[in-house]
Amino acid sequence: MKIVVIGGTGLIGSKLVTELGEHGHQAVPASPNTGVNTLTGEGLDEALAGATVVIDVSNSPSFEDAAVLNFFRTSTGNLLAAEKKAGVGHHVALSVVGTEGRPDVGYFRAKLAQEKLIEDSGIPFSLVHATQFFEFAHRIADEATDGDTVRMPSVLFQPIAGEEVAQAVGRAAVGAPLNGRTEIAGPEQFRMDEFFRDALTAWGDRRTVVTDPHAHYFGAEMHEHDLVPGDGARLGEIKYADWLASTGAR
Repeated sequence: MKIVVIGGTGLIGSKLVTELGEHGHQAVPASPNTGVNTLTGEGLDEALAGATVVIDVSNSPSFEDAAVLNFFRTSTGNLLAAEKKAGVGHHVALSVVGTEGRPDVGYFRAKLAQEKLIEDSGIPFSLVHATQFFEFAHRIADEATDGDTVRMPSVLFQPIAGEEVAQAVGRAAVGAPLNGRTEIAGPEQFRMDEFFRDALTAWGDRRTVVTDPHAHYFGAEMHEHDLVPGDGARLGEIKYADWLASTGAR
């Protein structure tokens, strides 16, 4: 079947396109790089013609509160309208574990707005909530850096390999719509400060990780369970140390 992947040239999207193609599906990457812009609507009707499923793994270029909210409201609104015109039967979106519990966090609030549009659209849907990706660990450390110090809270942290995120989203796309959400996370649970202390050592990074209960994660203090899934989540199999060794991502 034809599956259009919005954000299909990015980290997760490119993995999805490859995986779906290997399973015999017509996977079409859609992004500004391919002439499809969900913010303006450019190229949407053409890309969605004949599509059975649309997967949205796109992300805002800015995490500033107003900008990210505008991105997801505008992009998702345009995308859902185009899907209705095209007769798309299943909308799949990648979201974040913890959104519903922290609407005070700007990025989470924007993802909640996106999910509400999807839920109210009338299009059968599946939402995949993922924890943080291994591939983003460097960015998370950089955002928490002050000079030579990385300030991290000691909250629970359960990151996952991007490869396994793509697999989970792909499974959702070829299955029956959930009309609800599923959660995915990595196989290991850490304390966030301890994870980054070990990670920086493995990277050969000389920065010092300091435990700070008031440290912000992209603009907000995290609570104990904000970044980990609830009971019943699907867990990946790839451990961070093994992923790091296999990718050389130092």
